[in-house]
Amino acid sequence: MMDKKEKNSITVAPFECAWLKDLRFREAGRGCVAFEASAHNDVTLVFRENVGSQHYHYKRDMSPHYTVIIGSHRNRRLRIIADGRTVVDVEGVALCSSSAFQSYWISVYDGLISIGKGRYPFQNMVFQWLDTNPNCSIQYIGLSSWDKHVGYRNVNVLPLTQDHISLWKHVDNGDEGEDDVELEFEDEYKDYKNWGLEHFLENWDLSDILFCVDSGETLVPAHKAILFASGNFPSNLSQVVVQLHGVSYPVLHALLQYIYTGQTEILESQLGSLRDLASQLEVIALVNQCDDMMGQLKLNKKLLDSGNRVELSYPRTQPHCTTVFPSGLPLNIQRLKQLQCTSEFSDVSIYIQGHGFVAHVHKIILSLWSMPFERMFTNGMSETASSEVYIRDVSPEAFQTMLKFMYSGELSKDGTVESDVLLLQLLFLADQFGVSLLHQECCKILLECLSEDSVCSILQVVSSIPCCKLIEETCERKFSMHFDYCTTANIEFVMLDESTFRKILQCPDLTVTSEEKVLNAILMWGLEASELCGWMAVDELMTFSTPEILFGERLQSVQDLLSLVRFPLLPYDLLKKLENSSISRKIRTFKNLVKEAIDFVKLEPSSLEDKKKNNVRYQHRRSSYKELQYICDGDSNGVLFFAGTSYGEHQWVNPILSKKITITTSSPPSRYTDPKVLVSRTYQGTSFTGLRVEDGKTCSWWMVDIGEDHQLMCNYYTLRQDGSRAFIRYWNLQGSFDGKTWTNLRVHENDQTVCKPGQFASWAVTGPNALLPFRFFRVLLTAPTTDASNPWNLCICFLELYGYFL
Repeated sequence: MMDKKEKNSITVAPFECAWLKDLRFREAGRGCVAFEASAHNDVTLVFRENVGSQHYHYKRDMSPHYTVIIGSHRNRRLRIIADGRTVVDVEGVALCSSSAFQSYWISVYDGLISIGKGRYPFQNMVFQWLDTNPNCSIQYIGLSSWDKHVGYRNVNVLPLTQDHISLWKHVDNGDEGEDDVELEFEDEYKDYKNWGLEHFLENWDLSDILFCVDSGETLVPAHKAILFASGNFPSNLSQVVVQLHGVSYPVLHALLQYIYTGQTEILESQLGSLRDLASQLEVIALVNQCDDMMGQLKLNKKLLDSGNRVELSYPRTQPHCTTVFPSGLPLNIQRLKQLQCTSEFSDVSIYIQGHGFVAHVHKIILSLWSMPFERMFTNGMSETASSEVYIRDVSPEAFQTMLKFMYSGELSKDGTVESDVLLLQLLFLADQFGVSLLHQECCKILLECLSEDSVCSILQVVSSIPCCKLIEETCERKFSMHFDYCTTANIEFVMLDESTFRKILQCPDLTVTSEEKVLNAILMWGLEASELCGWMAVDELMTFSTPEILFGERLQSVQDLLSLVRFPLLPYDLLKKLENSSISRKIRTFKNLVKEAIDFVKLEPSSLEDKKKNNVRYQHRRSSYKELQYICDGDSNGVLFFAGTSYGEHQWVNPILSKKITITTSSPPSRYTDPKVLVSRTYQGTSFTGLRVEDGKTCSWWMVDIGEDHQLMCNYYTLRQDGSRAFIRYWNLQGSFDGKTWTNLRVHENDQTVCKPGQFASWAVTGPNALLPFRFFRVLLTAPTTDASNPWNLCICFLELYGYFL
């Protein structure tokens, strides 16, 4: 519930921050702040673990924090900053207004930051970002500004219990525009929020036990599984009807209301009877609550027979309990797991066609999580009266995992995370049966484990699930940023549907080493190729066939997608080959695009510039790589030399001195362990790094960091031996995204290429890993050198890397 207390309006001066007393999340890492703001630009909210000062500013903050800036860059962009690093910078989202106050809300839930506009929190979301390494300790909220005053008013902090689920549901439903649509969503949200155990309180649906009170005149329905998981109920639950002698309906109602809703109220005069009933049925938490309340009343010298009513609430710190159930109540996990294992009180058996029996379960537990299951069991379908349910087209392993989640409230980490296939099946099941919390957990794990190798298989599944918009967009961006690898290392991408493949090709972050790779990928997708091939292989097939036969139903799609290839950026010689190809002769669209590109290349320089300004097809992609290819040993064409020229802007300066790159070593620096030497253009007689023990293994290494703003797909590298005779035979060239987890790019086993002091040697890097961009590279000695006295000294005095540089 929103805190109803209205905060006074406040104006924050430029470069200052207000830390109001009530602006903090009740639960660290989880909460929502709703507010109104009026500003020309830079409505700035800071989320920190501790309160900052009035003169706090996020640019000077070295501690963990999130900063959300609405209307950054003079009211043109939305930015999110995590620990001083910009992680989101998008144009035209949730901009400011200086003429009137606008309503916004920002939610944080375990690193999932959601931003919306409007007076209703959790609705009309405009942007969402997930931190895969979340800060779950943030709690305090600061209201800040940039270069102009910002006015804030009606600032309220909301807790997140079930509300975060609606964020995932809402982002998948798209933007809400018309008022009637918004009202419809609001009603649906209220229905979902109210869903839980209270829905089944004294409800005959799915009940399997009746309490008889008021001397047998009143029957009250309940559910054995819930009673068992809420207290230490006795064995007489095996009966269908339980006689409660001397108990009145108000007392039983208060007890069941306490179990099903977490709170209740009762006349002071009935507290003793409620306490006795709770003791009889071993609802220990309620017994303690009653004892505490009666003690307080006695302490205040009040009579227990007054007409006043007292309220009792479930303690939220019960051991072995969880609050992640849809009811929001802390049910005993251990007892729920016991129910699943023993099948005690189960009232339905699940079968999967083609597999057979799966499990004995409880309809009430499945219905708590899944509205489709609840409707199946209560709306008069055959499953309503039957004790057996048959399900088709689902994975037995995934269904078992979903059942474990329903009984434990958490996703088992054993094997689920390790298996992308099982996780995707589980995601599909969660969507099919409406298990929103499970759906959210699957999405979080998939995003955390997303890699270039898994992105295609994930896309194939999530593109068919409407409520996976966020993860689908993340996968498409991941694919586009590693386009070479995703279309070369394997060919799963040919199974993507046209809409998904088109969005990847149109992504502004598409990163590719050559437009020829884009052309090859489109032709392979059209063929639904079973092996890697380029346009020349397709051209050969076209010589003896027709486009209709080769591409079948995808022919029209291929012709449409060809317009996304930026043919004018291809080399002129290649364009002439394409012009004379069979593809050009048999596909008119292809022929016209190639001719247009050739005409473009022949234009005068002034006309070229006009074309480039007016049509994106004539512009280099924003994130295209610069090709820095090996020519000869010691050349000036490598990445490290390029960094020394400030990336082509100035005369060469040692890049260590200009701080364009960083080099570290396995041993502390010394007169013979100087990072500047490794990228120097002059020969050094002695240069080495010493041994180190990592994970129990002896090694030594030189490591290069090319900078946080740069990446390299390395396809060649050069080493030079120093003046010693400590020749290396066993070593690896490795790449890393973060400097911690390493990928072998080339492994050298008893390689005797380097056999003379001062000798250059170069090697090609091949295979799929050559298509992956890395920031960190290192030469790692894996076995002793030929020097018997200092076998772990890695002696090299020059290193150069080549490939595609961003």
